[in-house]
Amino acid sequence: MFLTTRGLVLRDVKYKESDRILTVLTEHEGKITVRARGAKSKTSRYRAAAQHLVFSEMTLFGNRGRWSLNEAETIEQFLGLREDLPALALGSYFAELLEALSDEDSPNVDILRLGLNALYALSNLTVSHEIVKAATELRLMCLAGYEPRLDACSRCGEEGAAEWYFDASEAALVCGGCRQYGEPGLLPLCEGSLAAMRHITGVDMKKIFSFTLPPDALARLAEACERYVIARLERGFGALDYWKRLT
Repeated sequence: MFLTTRGLVLRDVKYKESDRILTVLTEHEGKITVRARGAKSKTSRYRAAAQHLVFSEMTLFGNRGRWSLNEAETIEQFLGLREDLPALALGSYFAELLEALSDEDSPNVDILRLGLNALYALSNLTVSHEIVKAATELRLMCLAGYEPRLDACSRCGEEGAAEWYFDASEAALVCGGCRQYGEPGLLPLCEGSLAAMRHITGVDMKKIFSFTLPPDALARLAEACERYVIARLERGFGALDYWKRLT
């Protein structure tokens, strides 16, 4: 059968002499593996559309659960990423996250939409990398079913505490009164960083990057969101490590 859908190339691997095996996050089929025959050739009609971090409209042929690329037209190449190595590394990390949090043959249009918004923000330098990274990490986790509890202390139910900590392993807040002396793994949050986490988890997708923080609060937010991803998914990300080395 033939299927026309839009998709973001999360990963591409060379195969044989001129083919590529693509991991594509699509609107209609979720995450799928696609063989792009001849995509490495300079004369390929869909060479540009079958590259890493390119959003394209694709016509696919499916047979017994296997997909092959028949036609493709580029929608967005995110050219700004190709001119900024840290931005490209961060975009590659987002692709790894999208792949980890997406299911085979199970579409989640909001996850794809957030990934595209994040890549657009990086490509066009509209928001700082740190804000895009933290917001994308936390909102993706929410969309994948890992939303943390941020309304009250997970131990006593207090909502108006003066001192807050984030427990990444438990996906919840702990107030200063419930924190045990010397208790490991709790990340201190200030008023601004906690407000930003609540904004990210609850705001309309269009406004997810619409906030600013002073450097200290942004650093606390960044640590909490990244630590949460690593704790819940129980894995590291090569592109994230590379981005850190660059910055």
